[in-house]
Parts: sequence; structure tokens; C-alpha cells
Amino acid sequence: MKLERNERQLLFSETSIPDIFFAEYLSQIPGDYIKIYLYLVFLSKYKKDVKINDLSKKLSLPVKAINDGLKYLEDNKLILKKSAGFIIVDLQEVTLNNLYKPNLTQSKEKLEQTSKNQSRARAIEHINNTYFQGIMGPSWYNEIDLWFRKYNFDEQVMIALFDYCYNRSALHKNYVQVVAEAWGSNKIQTWNDLDIYYQKQEKLNKIKSLISKKLGKHGSLTQYEEAYIENWVLDFSYDMNVIEIALKRTTYKQNPTFEYINSIISDWHDRGLKTPEQVEAFLAQRKKQTKDIKEMKSQVSKANYSQREYTNLEFLYANNNDENCKGDN
Repeated sequence: MKLERNERQLLFSETSIPDIFFAEYLSQIPGDYIKIYLYLVFLSKYKKDVKINDLSKKLSLPVKAINDGLKYLEDNKLILKKSAGFIIVDLQEVTLNNLYKPNLTQSKEKLEQTSKNQSRARAIEHINNTYFQGIMGPSWYNEIDLWFRKYNFDEQVMIALFDYCYNRSALHKNYVQVVAEAWGSNKIQTWNDLDIYYQKQEKLNKIKSLISKKLGKHGSLTQYEEAYIENWVLDFSYDMNVIEIALKRTTYKQNPTFEYINSIISDWHDRGLKTPEQVEAFLAQRKKQTKDIKEMKSQVSKANYSQREYTNLEFLYANNNDENCKGDN
């Protein structure tokens, strides 16, 4: 594997990393892959043939980690594969090419959005200064513009998006994109929409915690268990008062599963039961029906028993008459 770059003597040479690497790539690259990339940048100046095994020994990484790292760096356009090895990509040139996209056909609508664009520009400036210390990478501007257009977020929601990710130490594009997608799918566009969403999430988290406590689950809920609860709360619009009735019905069942609880709650939803009172009335009616059926079965069983006794007596009586008749003859 051959790496290419200008050559200077080791003692007096320097390895230069462009600032765009720290602004755009650093936070998203796994640690071992950063190690591989920096060493490749260093070696590229000397145009030496480098073998995978040599990299593995030098960096104290398994051969598989080296291969996976090279694949990652190639997929993310940090290095370019050639027949004889790799070329270190000029990140500054790539960023410049991505940013310079002449728009020869600006629409009238776009030109009329000057006021909105100025408001968005102020929001982006706030994001840059607050969450990136004034050195936000250029590609972030394209992403933010895309999220404005794709999800129709207002400026407050866009700032809240970055605040949410920043407070979770996850301010990288993939994570921000996932959160933006989730907010978009929940029809969040304005600050009021976001406030209502937060209230629903707070209620949902409280219910999840209560259910875990009542079922004696000390660990966290699984993804599938959380999905059941979200279905009960968000789709069925049930609160804890209804859900708790279902939980109480698992008392006599050993190791009740969420599938079992879900079958109970889904049945209530299918029957159009919405309030605790409606559920309790349905259960009382069901209990009465069960009791009536048991009493009916008991009465039928007694009647059958009496009938059998009568038949047996009749048979015995008939047999006695037959014997008496034989005696008379």
C-alpha cells in the first residue's frame, strides 16, 4: 500500500492537519480510526510502501481493526483508494467544492424570503456562537438549511434542536439528524408544537417509570417493552388509571409478560373502552356473565345427575318386576 504526499526530512518536517478536520470530522470518527488516519497522514509525506501488518504492529491494533478503519476512512471520503494504495484527500479542497454550487435559477419565492432568511441567519449565528464557540464547520450550514426546508422548523425549534443534542454531548450530524427526523415525524414546527411534545414525553416517561416499579422491574425497559407502553399512551390515549387496572389483572399470573398485558389493553381499545369507569363496568359485566354461566352449568349438571338417578331406579325397578314375573310362572 503506497501513500503519496510531499517529502521532507523527518527531523525538520511537520504534519499539518487542516482545521476543517477538527470542525467537521473529528467528533464522528471512532478513536482507533482517528489513530489510523493521523498516522496515514504522517506517512503520506514519505511515499513509502506500507503494509497492513506493519500498521497493525506500529499502532498496536488488530489487523481487522486496521482493515475496518481503512474502509471507514474511504467510505467517509477521508482517503481515496487507488490500485497501488491510497491518497490522502485534501479536505479543504473537498469542502470548498461542496460549498461552491452556483445557483443560476433562483426562484422568485426564494428572493422574497429575505426577512425569513435574515431571521434564520441570526438563529444560525446563535447556534455557531453558543454550541461551536464561533468555529462551526462549513458543512453544518448546508445541513441546517436542509433541516429548515425539509421539516419547516421555525428558528426557536432549530435552536432547541441543537440545545437538546449539545446537552447530551451528542453534537454530531448523525445524531442531530435522527432527532430532527423524530421531531419532524411528530409534526413539530413551532415552539408551541415542541412544548406540547415535551409534555407528552414527560407524561410518557412517568408512566414508564411507574409501570416498571409496579411490575418490580429493576433494570431498564427493553426497546420492545417501551414500544408497547408508547402504543398504549400515544396511540390508545390511555393514562395510568386505565393501565393500572390491566396491571392488577396480572397478580394471579406467574411472570406476566408485556405481550399478555398488551393483549388485555388492546382488547379494551378494540371494544371502544376509554375511561377507567368504562373498563370497570365492562369487567363487572364480564364477571357477572361468567358467574351466571357457572350457575347455569351447575344447574344443568344437577339436572343430569337427577335424571341419571331416576333412570337407574327405573332400570332397577324394571329388573325386579321381571324377576317377580319369573317367580309367578
